[in-house]
Amino acid sequence: MPYVVTGGMLVITAAVLLALGRSPLCPCGYVDLWGTIGTEEANQQILDWYAPSHLLHGILFYAALWLAVPWMSVGWRLVIATAVECGWEILENTDAMIQRYRESTAAADYMGDSILNSASDIAAMWVGFALARVVPVWVSVAVVIGFEVLTAIVIRDGLLLNIVMLLWPIEAIREWQTAG
Repeated sequence: MPYVVTGGMLVITAAVLLALGRSPLCPCGYVDLWGTIGTEEANQQILDWYAPSHLLHGILFYAALWLAVPWMSVGWRLVIATAVECGWEILENTDAMIQRYRESTAAADYMGDSILNSASDIAAMWVGFALARVVPVWVSVAVVIGFEVLTAIVIRDGLLLNIVMLLWPIEAIREWQTAG
């Protein structure tokens, strides 16, 4: 039953995003596996450089829920994690949050995600959640650190930098991000 609920949440999230005016697919007119940051395809294709941060959400949600509600079944913990992730995808794609990204981060041209990209972000969270369930804790920690370092090097961003810049924008970080 929990897995049916998570699937239903994905469908409801897609419907809400459609109602918010999000494009189902890349407005560029084609579907590709990878949307390149700095192009019109950024956040529009199946995956992009922010997919690793969504995978990290899954690892972190698994850890937090394992600590907070160890008595709860993994399936229902996944429901909670999916609800949080779906809520984030909806919030992230509101006009107010898109404007916040443009003002507070290096993503001055951010236009929100396509519904396809949002659904893939949710799926990436599921992968991270499943990964954290089956690998030793040290592997999860290594994946989190590895992806944070990788995205910091490749796109000068990542989960931690994204959080910092949304909540407490630091001009020195923004300058470093835009210099690359």
